Order: sequence, then C-alpha cells, then structure tokens
Amino acid sequence: MRINLNGHSRFVEEGATLQDLLPSARGVAAALNGAVVPAGSWESTRLSENDAVEVVTAHQGG
Repeated sequence: MRINLNGHSRFVEEGATLQDLLPSARGVAAALNGAVVPAGSWESTRLSENDAVEVVTAHQGG
C-alpha cells in the first residue's frame, strides 16, 4: 500500500506499523496524519493506505 513519509510517496506492506518504519525510537518523534504518536504505541499503530507519516529526528548542537 502507499503512504506518504515526510512528503514522499513510499510503498509498505499491508499491516505495516510505525515500528516497522522506525525500528529505533531514540531521538525520533513521529506523527500520523497530524497527530503525534508516542513511541510506546508505534508497535500497535497500523498504517493505512494514503496515511501521512512525519518523522522528526533530534540533533544536538547550538
């Protein structure tokens, strides 16, 4: 099925979860269709056709 990941079209398997896209939660935040999803819920958050996933990575600096 097709989803949008950070504005880019991407194909994932039916039944894929946020955890499948983001195996590590360290320094990463994810939103699904505009709503932030806590890392503890990624494994149970299934993706659907045309979902919009935004991933933000924290970077140290100043």
